[in-house]
Amino acid sequence: MSTHLYPGTSVQELDVDVSPDVEALYTDGITARKGAFSTRWADELREDIEAAFEEALSRPGGAVGRGPNRYYVEIHPEQIRGFVELVDHPWVRSVCTAVLGPDYRIVELGFDVPLEGAVNQPWHRDFPMPEETRRERRLTSLAFNVTAVDTAEDMGPFEIAPGTQWDDSPEFGHGMFPPRAHYGRYQERAVRKYPRRGDISARTALTIHRGTTNLSDRTRPVLVLGVDGPEADNGDRHDTAVTRRYWDTLPERVRRHLDCPVVEELTPVTQKHTIEGLVMGDA
Repeated sequence: MSTHLYPGTSVQELDVDVSPDVEALYTDGITARKGAFSTRWADELREDIEAAFEEALSRPGGAVGRGPNRYYVEIHPEQIRGFVELVDHPWVRSVCTAVLGPDYRIVELGFDVPLEGAVNQPWHRDFPMPEETRRERRLTSLAFNVTAVDTAEDMGPFEIAPGTQWDDSPEFGHGMFPPRAHYGRYQERAVRKYPRRGDISARTALTIHRGTTNLSDRTRPVLVLGVDGPEADNGDRHDTAVTRRYWDTLPERVRRHLDCPVVEELTPVTQKHTIEGLVMGDA
């Protein structure tokens, strides 16, 4: 049994025994479930991402740059046909409960799209280390990633430095960007990930990572699902909402964890999830 399960949580309460995944999150900072979804589900995800991306690029503030030819777009749950299947998947529910407790909150839905010509991002984490993590070595949020394509070497795969979620230095720019003098540590540990359609990963966004150069003529869209525990405040940086009509169709088990306004009509999201430094380009 994992020694890192959320206090008061037992394996018996989970839909799936994810003890090895919890251990991996606390040691490597990342874990995954291969073949969690069908390739058809993933292909529909890509269609929905492409439609949302086209819409976002058509208006000011619809997409935020994360370096040359690389974008992030935040969207609303009902823009993804497979949203309920995603957040209600037994593995996803179990990982969230085991790490963050039964009162976890879904606070972010978006996607990254590295286009042809996207370059290496600087090594980074997605937000400064929370005090709870610094003091107690406890994770308070998770990021799930779902690829919409089969990732190949030339498509700019995601690269992560396992075990670096605990790295803490006053030299980190904005609490997120290690200085170049630290890069050797991350290069030595770097592992590239090649997920295929239907795979899903979970990670702490504190683990140092980066997107790499896309040498192909294909995009590599990846869905991002952000989940907070009771103490985390990542939801303050996001504008996810659902319509009343959509809310009424959701299972109660999903509603209980969906931390967002219920509105009569959706307003397209104006991106505010700018991450300083990622616009710097090739690191």
